Amino acid sequence: MRADVRQAADGVFLVHGTHTNWVILAEGDAVTLIDTGYPGDRALLLDSLAQVGAAPEAVSAVLLTHAHNDHIGSAEYLRAAHGTPVYAHEAEVPHARRDFLHQVSAGRVVLNAWRPGVLRWGLRALRSGGTAHVPVLDPRPLPAAGAEAGPLDLPGGPVPVPTPGHTDGHCAFHLPQAGVVISGDALACGHATSRLAGPQLLPRMFHHDTAAAVASLDVLAALDGDLLLPGHGPLHRGPVREAARTARAFAS
Repeated sequence: MRADVRQAADGVFLVHGTHTNWVILAEGDAVTLIDTGYPGDRALLLDSLAQVGAAPEAVSAVLLTHAHNDHIGSAEYLRAAHGTPVYAHEAEVPHARRDFLHQVSAGRVVLNAWRPGVLRWGLRALRSGGTAHVPVLDPRPLPAAGAEAGPLDLPGGPVPVPTPGHTDGHCAFHLPQAGVVISGDALACGHATSRLAGPQLLPRMFHHDTAAAVASLDVLAALDGDLLLPGHGPLHRGPVREAARTARAFAS
C-alpha cells in the first residue's frame, strides 16, 4: 500500500495517513518531518519518504505539532534507529515523554459513540495504535518559538508558531516564503467524527482547553499564507486568515 503524498508547493509535501496527516519539507537530499502519524502508519511514513527521494537517515529532524499518538507514532523509532532529533514546544516536551497524557480517553470516546463517525473512527484508531505507549525518550525543546522566532536551521526553514489549546504545547509551523501554514490540530479541514467540510476546529472532545484552542485561531489568522496544511483533512487553498475566521465562526 502506497502513501498518499501530495505536493503542495516546491519542496513541501502533505501526506495522508490513517485519519491523520504529516508534512515533509525537502531541501536537496535532506528533509524535515513534521509529525509522524500513528504507530501503525510506519510503513506509510517510510514509503512517503521514499516517494520524495529521502532515506529515513536523511531526516534532519522531526518537529512535533503536539504529542498525541496519531502524530508521534514513529518519532521515537526515528530517534532510536537513526539518531534523528525530535523537537517540540517546551510545554509539550513532558507530554512527548509521557510524563502525563492529555489525549481523549477511551471513556470519553464511548460517551460520544452515539455521534456519527465516532465509533468507526475509534475502532480504526485503536487498530492503528491510538492507545499504544509510544513516548519519545529524549524530546528536545524547540530552540525558538513565538513572535520573535525566526526560521529554524532545518530544511524548509519552518517558523514555530505556538497555538495552545488542543494541547498545552501545541505548535503550528509557518513557511513565510512559500505562503504555507502547517496547522497540526489547531485548525483542521475535516475529520472522520465531524459533519463539517473545510476549515474547522476538531470536535470539542479532542481539546485539552477548548477556549484556548479557539483563541489560537486568531494567532493563525495573523499569518500570511494562502495554503493551509492541516493535521486532519485535505489541504486548503485560499487565505489562511479566512480559513481561521471560518473555523472560529463554526466554533462560536
